[in-house]
Amino acid sequence: MTVPNLPVRLSLMISASFPLLAFGETLHSHGEQEWGLAAMMRSASVPFANQNGDQTVNTFVPMMYFNNDYVFIDGLEGGLYLTDWADETYQFNALTRMRFVDIPASIQNTTQGDTADFGVQFRYQPNETLSFDWEVMSDDAFRFHSNVRLSAEYEIGDWALSPAVTLRYKDADFNSQYYAFSEFSGQTIGAGVDAKVGIDARYHVVSNLYLLGSTSVTRLDDNAYHAAAVEERYQGEVFVGFGFFNDKNSPPKSHLSNKRYLRVAHGWATPSNIGDILSLNREKDPNNNQLTSFFYGHPLTDELFGFPLDLYFTPGVVHHWSSDVQNASTEWVAAIKAYVTMEWPTRWRFGVAEGLSYIDNITHIEQSEMDEKGYTPSHLLNYLDFSVDVNVGDLVNKPAWNHVWMGYSLHHRSAIFEKASQFGRIKGGSNYNTVYLQFDF
Repeated sequence: MTVPNLPVRLSLMISASFPLLAFGETLHSHGEQEWGLAAMMRSASVPFANQNGDQTVNTFVPMMYFNNDYVFIDGLEGGLYLTDWADETYQFNALTRMRFVDIPASIQNTTQGDTADFGVQFRYQPNETLSFDWEVMSDDAFRFHSNVRLSAEYEIGDWALSPAVTLRYKDADFNSQYYAFSEFSGQTIGAGVDAKVGIDARYHVVSNLYLLGSTSVTRLDDNAYHAAAVEERYQGEVFVGFGFFNDKNSPPKSHLSNKRYLRVAHGWATPSNIGDILSLNREKDPNNNQLTSFFYGHPLTDELFGFPLDLYFTPGVVHHWSSDVQNASTEWVAAIKAYVTMEWPTRWRFGVAEGLSYIDNITHIEQSEMDEKGYTPSHLLNYLDFSVDVNVGDLVNKPAWNHVWMGYSLHHRSAIFEKASQFGRIKGGSNYNTVYLQFDF
């Protein structure tokens, strides 16, 4: 099966929309934002017949959360607020959502099954508890499905609970592709409506730390259930993990000490792994492949667990230059980055970012590693950024330059050691050593 590789309309939307984030508010006034960063393990039953008899498939899922007047990211989904009326009782949004195709882990790399759907959402929210959603969604081959969902949100002490019921209509092409695997089996099936019941839970442990979990059961429609590839009518899934979010017991700050920033970087590829790079034992890429990146930083908060820490939502666009071994390509990134500042004898900052990276053409440094290891590469990978920089104003004793930082960052794409189906079940990726200038404003 060749499932469409459309994995991160989310990061494309967010990265393309970062000017709205920069100028949607006055430049000199910003408060604490809604944010979150979580690590989840997902376990789902495999409804398909398979030679190995695999009954479950597991995957590690890093998740981001961000919400302002224009953009939202909520774990596996995200999009743009297009319009609302009647005091936000009615909303119309552009939406993208990750969708897992739960086949055995042993064949997920060759099939690249997980994908992301895109579409529009109409939301009716009569009060703070209930929400009614109607969505029209498609994959990149315009196989359509439509969701009707009723959900609620309850807070009971340190618990936040969100039960939901969803009916999903799938057209014949969608059912044939994702349940009959028509391109392999030759079988086509009709449309159908499946039903899903689930609940999400969040428990506040202390300060910014939360425990997370969710579970759901889906009942397949008759056409999907009677497809030759399907063995089970009911499919279940469970998410468990932890995350960092706004402290529910503290009111959001009206003003933050950290400012917005723009970062311009240029970097060079290296075949070395992160351990070798951080120990200064790195190799030079013999093909001298290079990139240039532009990142925007939107302040989220300036403390974590009561300690000073600058946290940003940072979308970016990266241009990979053409060379003798590759064509030019564009990479889109959406991440959350944290900075710790130290003074010795000038101001230094150490930063780390976690997020998503999508590239339109696989670079040579990644393709060669995948070929060597026998993997099918993935356009969507996990993104990490490690950085250290120094304040230029302090360095040259010119206060007028205090808004400028100069530093080094490691630009890293990888797939979490075969533990993530959404990243193609691969091990490896790419690394670039970059130098940058960062401007606060």
